[in-house]
Amino acid sequence: MRIALFPGSFDPFTNGHLDVVRRGTTLFDQVIIAIGNNSSKTRYLPVEQMITLIESVFQDEPRVSVQSYKGLTADFAKQVGARFLLRGLRNTTDFEYENTIAQANRHVNPELETVFLITSPALAAISSTIIREIHRFGGPVNDFVPFALPPATSH
Repeated sequence: MRIALFPGSFDPFTNGHLDVVRRGTTLFDQVIIAIGNNSSKTRYLPVEQMITLIESVFQDEPRVSVQSYKGLTADFAKQVGARFLLRGLRNTTDFEYENTIAQANRHVNPELETVFLITSPALAAISSTIIREIHRFGGPVNDFVPFALPPATSH
């Protein structure tokens, strides 16, 4: 079975992420959306809430699951039997960043292969960071996420 791990903070999960997962299901038997705990980031939305929202999007796709994890992505991939990491690339800046991470993951887990999908052009401008800023200040984000976000709590 070809299992791919799609790791990220997904804070929030965007239509760009959705596109990568959907395309990933054509390449892999199973895609695990893995919400990591990035020690250098403070979350905007709670992990548990994001898991529930993402699961609702994929409720009719049994080959997609959502899990959270702590620690190294390469170690978590081993734990769940994933031999592939699925990553989306929007631009050359993403490539530089992702290439470095892919090399480190391969060092930790030599059997782990990173597969990059180029983001669909219509979704390339979307980032979780931009969505958080728009949402934080009450702006419309429905065009960028596959579910309704809870109302912003404060500016």
